[in-house]
Amino acid sequence: MKKSHPFRRVMLASAATVSGIVLLLTLKPSSDPGSAQAAGALPQQTAPAQESAQGGASVKDGTFTGDTIQTQYGPVQVRVTVSGGKITKADALQAPKGGRSDQISGDAIPKLNKEAIASGTEGIDAVSGASYTSAGYGKSLQSALDKASAGPGATGGGGGAQAATVTGDAVDTQYGPVQVRVTVSGGKITKAEAVQQPKGGRSDQISGDAVPKLNKEAVAAGSANIDAISGASYTSAGYKKSLQSALDKVPAAESAKGKGTGAAPADPPAGSAAGSAAGSGAAQSGAAAGGATSDGGGTYTGAVVQTEYGPVQVRVTLTKGRITSASAVQAPKGGRSDQVSGDAIPKLNQEAVTVGDGDIDAVSGASYTSAGYKKSLQSALDQAGG
Repeated sequence: MKKSHPFRRVMLASAATVSGIVLLLTLKPSSDPGSAQAAGALPQQTAPAQESAQGGASVKDGTFTGDTIQTQYGPVQVRVTVSGGKITKADALQAPKGGRSDQISGDAIPKLNKEAIASGTEGIDAVSGASYTSAGYGKSLQSALDKASAGPGATGGGGGAQAATVTGDAVDTQYGPVQVRVTVSGGKITKAEAVQQPKGGRSDQISGDAVPKLNKEAVAAGSANIDAISGASYTSAGYKKSLQSALDKVPAAESAKGKGTGAAPADPPAGSAAGSAAGSGAAQSGAAAGGATSDGGGTYTGAVVQTEYGPVQVRVTLTKGRITSASAVQAPKGGRSDQVSGDAIPKLNQEAVTVGDGDIDAVSGASYTSAGYKKSLQSALDQAGG
């Protein structure tokens, strides 16, 4: 009997080992589904989060200008128009140029524009042989879409104050183009920057000094009624024209979206030349629609009148049937015309506002410019009357 004890111990130990293994095997399957479920829980939670992110970043309609992206061969900047949540138009405001860059940009940019429209908002592929330009284009495009995702931006739901970023026309000056982009919120300019400015040689220094001051002054003034920077008269004049054209687009953009009259961003253009922004919301909204408002107001641009020394074109804002703002979109320039226009146009603008209609006198020493101004002014008033 004593000899049987070791054998029994071995049998008991073996049985215990087998039982332990069986128990472990029994427990393992029950833990696997739990692990799989835990692993599967992440996709189930992240998928809706991704969908929510996509829904939250819905692209709103409007025209949006991306940031200027510096590449090894020059700046790239993209502007897109979004309609129905899709890109319907894309173009490059800036692209590398000079030497071989002209050929590369000329080939790549149209392809990138086309691809931006085709891809919608999903990103684009680089064009072969234009990797730097493509990369810059993609970044600027994305920044434009980021602005579209932020909206032209209702700050509150339904009918509250609106914010919009608009880019003015490129204005050619004697030393190079000037183009201004502004952000308007609550009827005030909250940000101003130059998309293009004269550069090269001494222009770099002048622009570097003048443009930041002009940007600051535009925000402070809240309109295009800003003073020229000493030593940068051409750049200042181009800046003011582009700034005004940008402000003119603000009410048009709001009107196109079906905003009611009196939209907040309508104020800056109305007060730009006459220095009067009060009570102009309704007039500006009516101008966007191309006709008079109920109070006989609106903003109207006259016909371009060719004079012996160059074209003249006038834009006016009417409130209750009277001119409250007048400015020259175009005026003779170059040589002595710069001096003559610089002296005559402000006087003509002031007189148009003072008189309140087109019956103004010519400025001494500027008979041709005065005659052209009056004709263009009258054509603007004819539009208002029609």
